[in-house]
Amino acid sequence: MRINNKSGVRRVASTRQAIGSKIAATIGVAVLPNSHRPRFAAVAAVAASAILAFAPSAGRAQNTPSQGQGPGQGGAVLQVAQTPPALAPLATDPISDYVRNWFARVDATQAEQPHWMTPLATTTPRLEEEFRFDTDLERLGNGGSLDNYGGGKGLELIPAERIELIFGVPPYVVKTVPGNAPINGFNDWPFLLVKYRLLSANEQNGNYILTFFLQGQAPTGIKALTDYPTWFVTPTIAGGIGFGDFDIQSTLGEAIATNSSAGTGNMLISNTTFQYHLWDILWPEVEVNLTNWQGGGRAGKTQVFLTPGVVVGRFQVVDRIRLSVGVGYQFAVAPEMQTRSGPLTPQYRNNFIISTRFSF
Repeated sequence: MRINNKSGVRRVASTRQAIGSKIAATIGVAVLPNSHRPRFAAVAAVAASAILAFAPSAGRAQNTPSQGQGPGQGGAVLQVAQTPPALAPLATDPISDYVRNWFARVDATQAEQPHWMTPLATTTPRLEEEFRFDTDLERLGNGGSLDNYGGGKGLELIPAERIELIFGVPPYVVKTVPGNAPINGFNDWPFLLVKYRLLSANEQNGNYILTFFLQGQAPTGIKALTDYPTWFVTPTIAGGIGFGDFDIQSTLGEAIATNSSAGTGNMLISNTTFQYHLWDILWPEVEVNLTNWQGGGRAGKTQVFLTPGVVVGRFQVVDRIRLSVGVGYQFAVAPEMQTRSGPLTPQYRNNFIISTRFSF
Protein backbone atom coordinates (compact mmCIF):
# COMPACT_ATOMS: atom_id res chain seq x y z
CA MET A 1 0.00 0.00 0.00
CA ARG A 2 1.38 3.46 -0.94
CA ILE A 3 0.71 6.54 1.17
CA ASN A 4 0.89 9.66 -0.98
CA ASN A 5 0.45 12.46 1.60
CA LYS A 6 0.54 13.30 5.24
CA SER A 7 -3.19 12.84 5.74
CA GLY A 8 -2.82 9.31 4.42
CA VAL A 9 -0.03 8.66 6.88
CA ARG A 10 -2.17 9.98 9.75
CA ARG A 11 -5.11 7.80 8.69
CA VAL A 12 -2.92 4.67 8.66
CA ALA A 13 -1.42 5.54 12.06
CA SER A 14 -4.90 6.16 13.51
CA THR A 15 -6.13 2.87 12.14
CA ARG A 16 -3.16 0.99 13.62
CA GLN A 17 -3.61 2.70 16.99
CA ALA A 18 -7.30 1.81 17.03
CA ILE A 19 -6.60 -1.80 16.23
CA GLY A 20 -3.85 -1.89 18.85
CA SER A 21 -6.16 -0.36 21.49
CA LYS A 22 -8.86 -2.88 20.74
CA ILE A 23 -6.41 -5.79 21.02
CA ALA A 24 -5.00 -4.40 24.29
CA ALA A 25 -8.48 -3.84 25.74
CA THR A 26 -9.53 -7.37 24.87
CA ILE A 27 -6.47 -8.87 26.55
CA GLY A 28 -6.78 -6.55 29.57
CA VAL A 29 -10.40 -7.47 30.18
CA ALA A 30 -9.57 -11.15 29.92
CA VAL A 31 -6.64 -11.33 32.28
CA LEU A 32 -6.25 -8.18 34.47
CA PRO A 33 -8.10 -6.78 37.44
CA ASN A 34 -9.94 -3.45 36.99
CA SER A 35 -7.25 -1.30 38.66
CA HIS A 36 -4.56 -2.29 36.16
CA ARG A 37 -6.52 -2.28 32.92
CA PRO A 38 -6.06 1.44 31.87
CA ARG A 39 -2.24 1.43 32.29
CA PHE A 40 -1.93 -1.94 30.51
CA ALA A 41 -4.19 -0.80 27.66
CA ALA A 42 -2.01 2.28 26.93
CA VAL A 43 1.23 0.28 26.82
CA ALA A 44 -0.24 -2.61 24.86
CA ALA A 45 -1.77 -0.29 22.29
CA VAL A 46 1.60 1.23 21.46
CA ALA A 47 3.20 -2.22 21.23
CA ALA A 48 0.43 -3.59 19.02
CA SER A 49 0.67 -0.58 16.70
CA ALA A 50 4.43 -1.14 16.33
CA ILE A 51 3.93 -4.79 15.53
CA LEU A 52 1.35 -3.97 12.87
CA ALA A 53 3.66 -1.36 11.38
CA PHE A 54 6.87 -3.40 11.17
CA ALA A 55 5.63 -6.99 10.88
CA PRO A 56 2.76 -7.03 8.42
CA SER A 57 1.08 -10.36 7.76
CA ALA A 58 2.48 -12.63 5.08
CA GLY A 59 -0.87 -12.73 3.40
CA ARG A 60 -0.66 -9.06 2.15
CA ALA A 61 0.58 -8.56 -1.32
CA GLN A 62 3.57 -6.33 -2.01
CA ASN A 63 2.50 -2.98 -3.39
CA THR A 64 4.26 -1.53 -6.39
CA PRO A 65 4.83 2.21 -7.00
CA SER A 66 2.02 3.92 -8.86
CA GLN A 67 2.73 5.19 -12.33
CA GLY A 68 4.88 8.33 -12.28
CA GLN A 69 6.17 7.79 -8.79
CA GLY A 70 9.47 6.01 -8.62
CA PRO A 71 11.82 5.68 -5.71
CA GLY A 72 12.77 8.96 -4.08
CA GLN A 73 9.67 10.79 -5.36
CA GLY A 74 8.06 11.09 -1.95
CA GLY A 75 5.73 8.89 -0.01
CA ALA A 76 6.37 5.76 1.94
CA VAL A 77 6.06 2.25 0.48
CA LEU A 78 4.68 -0.49 2.66
CA GLN A 79 6.15 -3.82 1.58
CA VAL A 80 5.88 -7.37 2.86
CA ALA A 81 8.25 -10.28 2.48
CA GLN A 82 7.64 -12.35 -0.61
CA THR A 83 7.64 -16.13 -0.64
CA PRO A 84 10.83 -17.18 -2.50
CA PRO A 85 10.23 -18.92 -5.82
CA ALA A 86 10.42 -22.71 -5.76
CA LEU A 87 13.84 -24.06 -6.62
CA ALA A 88 14.15 -25.89 -9.91
CA PRO A 89 14.99 -29.58 -9.50
CA LEU A 90 18.69 -30.33 -9.69
CA ALA A 91 19.86 -31.81 -12.95
CA THR A 92 20.66 -35.50 -12.59
CA ASP A 93 24.21 -36.62 -13.21
CA PRO A 94 24.35 -40.24 -14.45
CA ILE A 95 27.84 -40.79 -13.04
CA SER A 96 26.94 -39.41 -9.61
CA ASP A 97 23.74 -41.47 -9.56
CA TYR A 98 25.71 -44.60 -10.51
CA VAL A 99 28.21 -44.11 -7.69
CA ARG A 100 25.55 -43.09 -5.15
CA ASN A 101 23.50 -46.22 -5.87
CA TRP A 102 26.50 -48.59 -5.88
CA PHE A 103 25.81 -50.47 -2.65
CA ALA A 104 22.06 -50.58 -3.25
CA ARG A 105 22.80 -52.29 -6.56
CA VAL A 106 25.22 -54.72 -4.88
CA ASP A 107 22.67 -55.62 -2.19
CA ALA A 108 19.92 -56.19 -4.75
CA THR A 109 22.19 -58.38 -6.87
CA GLN A 110 23.35 -60.53 -3.95
CA ALA A 111 19.81 -60.89 -2.59
CA GLU A 112 18.92 -62.85 -5.73
CA GLN A 113 21.54 -65.60 -5.15
CA PRO A 114 22.47 -68.10 -2.42
CA HIS A 115 24.48 -66.80 0.51
CA TRP A 116 27.08 -69.59 0.71
CA MET A 117 30.69 -68.95 1.68
CA THR A 118 33.40 -68.66 -0.98
CA PRO A 119 35.53 -71.87 -0.83
CA LEU A 120 39.30 -71.97 -0.37
CA ALA A 121 40.41 -73.13 -3.83
CA THR A 122 37.21 -73.30 -5.91
CA THR A 123 36.15 -69.99 -7.44
CA THR A 124 32.57 -69.46 -6.30
CA PRO A 125 29.83 -68.99 -8.93
CA ARG A 126 28.34 -66.36 -6.61
CA LEU A 127 28.97 -62.67 -7.22
CA GLU A 128 31.05 -61.14 -4.44
CA GLU A 129 32.34 -57.68 -3.53
CA GLU A 130 35.46 -58.01 -1.42
CA PHE A 131 39.22 -57.76 -1.21
CA ARG A 132 40.94 -61.12 -0.89
CA PHE A 133 44.53 -62.13 -0.10
CA ASP A 134 45.63 -65.78 -0.05
CA THR A 135 48.86 -67.45 1.03
CA ASP A 136 49.90 -70.89 -0.28
CA LEU A 137 52.76 -72.75 1.41
CA GLU A 138 53.57 -75.61 -0.95
CA ARG A 139 55.96 -78.49 -0.33
CA LEU A 140 57.44 -79.90 -3.52
CA GLY A 141 58.16 -83.51 -4.42
CA ASN A 142 61.90 -82.85 -4.77
CA GLY A 143 62.23 -81.62 -1.18
CA GLY A 144 61.89 -77.97 -2.05
CA SER A 145 59.21 -75.44 -1.22
CA LEU A 146 57.23 -72.74 -2.97
CA ASP A 147 55.49 -70.00 -1.01
CA ASN A 148 52.93 -67.98 -2.94
CA TYR A 149 51.81 -64.65 -1.43
CA GLY A 150 48.61 -63.22 -2.86
CA GLY A 151 47.54 -66.29 -4.81
CA GLY A 152 46.52 -64.12 -7.74
CA LYS A 153 43.52 -62.82 -5.77
CA GLY A 154 42.66 -59.15 -5.33
CA LEU A 155 39.78 -56.71 -5.60
CA GLU A 156 36.33 -58.05 -6.48
CA LEU A 157 33.59 -55.63 -7.54
CA ILE A 158 29.99 -55.84 -8.75
CA PRO A 159 29.69 -52.92 -11.21
CA ALA A 160 26.33 -54.01 -12.64
CA GLU A 161 23.56 -56.50 -12.05
CA ARG A 162 24.74 -60.06 -12.88
CA ILE A 163 28.37 -58.94 -13.43
CA GLU A 164 31.48 -59.19 -11.25
CA LEU A 165 35.03 -58.10 -12.04
CA ILE A 166 38.04 -59.53 -10.21
CA PHE A 167 41.23 -57.49 -10.54
CA GLY A 168 43.98 -59.91 -9.59
CA VAL A 169 47.24 -58.95 -7.90
CA PRO A 170 50.46 -60.51 -9.28
CA PRO A 171 51.48 -63.29 -6.85
CA TYR A 172 54.89 -63.00 -5.21
CA VAL A 173 56.75 -66.31 -5.03
CA VAL A 174 59.63 -67.56 -2.89
CA LYS A 175 60.98 -70.87 -4.20
CA THR A 176 63.73 -72.99 -2.69
CA VAL A 177 65.17 -76.24 -4.09
CA PRO A 178 67.97 -78.19 -2.37
CA GLY A 179 71.29 -77.49 -4.06
CA ASN A 180 70.03 -74.36 -5.88
CA ALA A 181 69.92 -70.71 -5.00
CA PRO A 182 66.52 -69.43 -3.75
CA ILE A 183 64.27 -67.74 -6.30
CA ASN A 184 62.22 -64.67 -5.35
CA GLY A 185 59.97 -62.67 -7.61
CA PHE A 186 56.57 -62.14 -9.15
CA ASN A 187 54.91 -64.96 -11.04
CA ASP A 188 52.50 -64.73 -13.98
CA TRP A 189 49.64 -62.29 -13.44
CA PRO A 190 45.95 -63.35 -13.56
CA PHE A 191 45.01 -59.73 -14.17
CA LEU A 192 41.25 -59.99 -14.77
CA LEU A 193 38.39 -62.42 -14.26
CA VAL A 194 34.90 -61.51 -15.47
CA LYS A 195 31.83 -63.29 -14.11
CA TYR A 196 28.40 -63.19 -15.72
CA ARG A 197 25.61 -64.77 -13.70
CA LEU A 198 23.26 -66.64 -16.02
CA LEU A 199 20.60 -67.63 -13.50
CA SER A 200 20.19 -67.87 -9.76
CA ALA A 201 17.74 -68.22 -6.90
CA ASN A 202 18.26 -67.51 -3.21
CA GLU A 203 17.58 -69.98 -0.40
CA GLN A 204 13.87 -69.17 -0.34
CA ASN A 205 13.34 -69.65 -4.08
CA GLY A 206 15.39 -72.68 -5.16
CA ASN A 207 18.96 -72.23 -3.78
CA TYR A 208 20.95 -72.57 -7.01
CA ILE A 209 23.21 -70.58 -9.33
CA LEU A 210 24.87 -70.84 -12.76
CA THR A 211 27.63 -68.43 -13.86
CA PHE A 212 30.06 -68.03 -16.77
CA PHE A 213 33.69 -66.93 -16.17
CA LEU A 214 36.35 -65.58 -18.48
CA GLN A 215 39.86 -65.03 -17.10
CA GLY A 216 43.03 -63.62 -18.62
CA GLN A 217 46.58 -64.30 -17.43
CA ALA A 218 49.67 -62.41 -18.59
CA PRO A 219 53.22 -63.89 -18.70
CA THR A 220 54.72 -61.20 -16.47
CA GLY A 221 56.62 -63.54 -14.13
CA ILE A 222 60.38 -63.59 -13.84
CA LYS A 223 62.15 -65.98 -16.22
CA ALA A 224 63.12 -68.41 -13.45
CA LEU A 225 59.40 -68.98 -12.78
CA THR A 226 58.14 -68.79 -16.38
CA ASP A 227 60.12 -71.11 -18.64
CA TYR A 228 57.55 -70.74 -21.43
CA PRO A 229 56.08 -67.22 -21.47
CA THR A 230 52.47 -67.79 -22.45
CA TRP A 231 49.26 -65.82 -22.29
CA PHE A 232 46.27 -67.83 -21.08
CA VAL A 233 42.55 -67.30 -21.63
CA THR A 234 40.32 -69.48 -19.45
CA PRO A 235 36.58 -69.77 -20.13
CA THR A 236 34.76 -71.54 -17.29
CA ILE A 237 31.26 -72.63 -16.42
CA ALA A 238 30.45 -72.60 -12.70
CA GLY A 239 27.39 -73.74 -10.82
CA GLY A 240 26.07 -74.60 -7.41
CA ILE A 241 23.08 -76.01 -5.61
CA GLY A 242 22.09 -76.03 -1.96
CA PHE A 243 20.05 -78.32 0.25
CA GLY A 244 19.35 -76.56 3.52
CA ASP A 245 22.71 -75.95 5.23
CA PHE A 246 24.60 -78.11 2.70
CA ASP A 247 25.79 -76.90 -0.71
CA ILE A 248 27.91 -78.00 -3.65
CA GLN A 249 29.88 -75.51 -5.75
CA SER A 250 31.72 -76.63 -8.87
CA THR A 251 33.67 -75.21 -11.83
CA LEU A 252 34.89 -76.65 -15.15
CA GLY A 253 37.19 -74.64 -17.40
CA GLU A 254 39.83 -74.83 -20.11
CA ALA A 255 43.04 -72.79 -19.78
CA ILE A 256 43.95 -72.05 -23.39
CA ALA A 257 47.54 -71.08 -24.19
CA THR A 258 47.62 -68.36 -26.85
CA ASN A 259 51.29 -68.89 -27.74
CA SER A 260 54.13 -71.31 -26.99
CA SER A 261 51.51 -74.02 -26.55
CA ALA A 262 54.06 -76.72 -27.40
CA GLY A 263 55.95 -75.84 -24.22
CA THR A 264 53.00 -75.61 -21.83
CA GLY A 265 49.86 -77.07 -23.39
CA ASN A 266 46.25 -76.36 -22.58
CA MET A 267 44.81 -77.46 -19.24
CA LEU A 268 41.39 -78.78 -18.28
CA ILE A 269 40.70 -77.53 -14.74
CA SER A 270 37.92 -78.75 -12.47
CA ASN A 271 37.16 -77.88 -8.84
CA THR A 272 34.26 -79.10 -6.71
CA THR A 273 33.49 -78.10 -3.11
CA PHE A 274 31.20 -79.86 -0.64
CA GLN A 275 30.35 -77.34 2.06
CA TYR A 276 28.25 -77.25 5.23
CA HIS A 277 27.06 -74.26 7.25
CA LEU A 278 27.36 -74.76 11.00
CA TRP A 279 26.64 -72.49 14.01
CA ASP A 280 26.13 -69.43 11.84
CA ILE A 281 29.86 -68.63 11.46
CA LEU A 282 31.50 -71.97 10.50
CA TRP A 283 31.73 -73.29 6.95
CA PRO A 284 33.63 -76.63 6.94
CA GLU A 285 34.37 -78.01 3.48
CA VAL A 286 36.13 -80.66 1.39
CA GLU A 287 37.31 -79.87 -2.14
CA VAL A 288 38.40 -82.01 -5.09
CA ASN A 289 40.84 -80.13 -7.34
CA LEU A 290 41.75 -81.68 -10.71
CA THR A 291 44.04 -80.58 -13.56
CA ASN A 292 44.54 -82.44 -16.86
CA TRP A 293 47.31 -81.36 -19.27
CA GLN A 294 46.65 -81.63 -22.98
CA GLY A 295 50.12 -80.71 -24.20
CA GLY A 296 53.61 -79.71 -23.13
CA GLY A 297 55.86 -81.59 -20.71
CA ARG A 298 52.91 -82.99 -18.70
CA ALA A 299 50.80 -83.96 -21.74
CA GLY A 300 48.26 -86.65 -20.89
CA LYS A 301 48.83 -86.46 -17.13
CA THR A 302 46.18 -85.65 -14.53
CA GLN A 303 46.77 -84.47 -10.99
CA VAL A 304 44.16 -84.66 -8.24
CA PHE A 305 44.21 -82.93 -4.85
CA LEU A 306 41.90 -83.15 -1.86
CA THR A 307 41.46 -80.03 0.26
CA PRO A 308 39.72 -80.26 3.63
CA GLY A 309 39.35 -76.90 5.33
CA VAL A 310 37.11 -74.45 7.13
CA VAL A 311 36.16 -70.81 6.66
CA VAL A 312 34.90 -68.68 9.58
CA GLY A 313 32.94 -65.47 9.11
CA ARG A 314 31.41 -63.09 8.27
CA PHE A 315 32.42 -60.90 11.24
CA GLN A 316 31.43 -57.23 11.09
CA VAL A 317 34.44 -54.91 11.28
CA VAL A 318 32.85 -51.52 10.59
CA ASP A 319 29.76 -50.50 8.62
CA ARG A 320 29.54 -52.86 5.62
CA ILE A 321 33.00 -54.35 6.00
CA ARG A 322 33.04 -57.98 7.17
CA LEU A 323 35.98 -60.29 7.77
CA SER A 324 36.23 -63.97 6.83
CA VAL A 325 39.28 -66.19 7.32
CA GLY A 326 39.82 -69.68 5.94
CA VAL A 327 42.47 -72.35 6.41
CA GLY A 328 42.92 -75.62 4.57
CA TYR A 329 45.35 -78.45 3.93
CA GLN A 330 45.66 -79.58 0.31
CA PHE A 331 47.38 -82.86 -0.52
CA ALA A 332 47.99 -84.85 -3.70
CA VAL A 333 46.20 -88.16 -4.21
CA ALA A 334 47.08 -88.84 -7.88
CA PRO A 335 49.29 -89.63 -9.64
CA GLU A 336 52.17 -91.08 -7.67
CA MET A 337 54.83 -88.43 -7.31
CA GLN A 338 57.13 -88.32 -10.36
CA THR A 339 60.46 -86.56 -9.82
CA ARG A 340 63.04 -88.35 -11.96
CA SER A 341 62.23 -86.97 -15.42
CA GLY A 342 60.25 -84.04 -16.73
CA PRO A 343 58.37 -81.48 -14.65
CA LEU A 344 57.12 -82.42 -11.20
CA THR A 345 53.76 -84.17 -11.32
CA PRO A 346 51.76 -83.50 -9.21
CA GLN A 347 53.13 -79.99 -9.02
CA TYR A 348 53.56 -80.30 -5.22
CA ARG A 349 52.99 -82.83 -2.46
CA ASN A 350 50.89 -80.68 -0.18
CA ASN A 351 49.87 -77.11 0.43
CA PHE A 352 48.78 -75.17 3.51
CA ILE A 353 46.27 -72.47 2.49
CA ILE A 354 45.42 -69.30 4.41
CA SER A 355 42.70 -67.09 2.91
CA THR A 356 41.69 -63.64 4.18
CA ARG A 357 38.70 -61.74 2.79
CA PHE A 358 37.18 -58.35 3.58
CA SER A 359 33.74 -58.21 2.04
CA PHE A 360 31.78 -54.98 1.67
